[in-house]
Amino acid sequence: MEADVRIIKKYPNRRLYDTEDSCYIKLLEIKDMIERGIPVKVIDSNTEEEITRSILLQIILEQESNKEPLFTTENLVNFIRYNGETSREGFMHFMDKNLNFFQEQQSTIQERFKEFADYNPMDFWTSSTKKNMDIWKKMQENFMTPGSETDPDSDKKQK
Repeated sequence: MEADVRIIKKYPNRRLYDTEDSCYIKLLEIKDMIERGIPVKVIDSNTEEEITRSILLQIILEQESNKEPLFTTENLVNFIRYNGETSREGFMHFMDKNLNFFQEQQSTIQERFKEFADYNPMDFWTSSTKKNMDIWKKMQENFMTPGSETDPDSDKKQK
């Protein structure tokens, strides 16, 4: 799995370097990678220390500075409050469980939407028409076959 992780190096001049594409990138591009499901690992170029969390927090900070933040001021106050209390681990566990549940729900919704988008009404009508034609052919064959229950002359033959 480590081979699939996109390595980004952060240099002292605050620039971020994508080692796979061999180019400098911005926080927005890391955000785009994450949204596309690409695992990212950010390494400090001097210390070789992993600093992914601090980069992710910078991305969240930029998002929260926009006009439509994800978290209310009350949420942020509670994050700070619970981080310093003994209930920190319980809060962290609660957040993990709820975010995982939300992610599962999003995946289910996306799968259902894809199924709906792939649905072709013409396939339904073609299949229904074929089934109806098969039923009519079978009824016609039974009607025309001598000795069948639907043969009008079968009563005369049996008497």
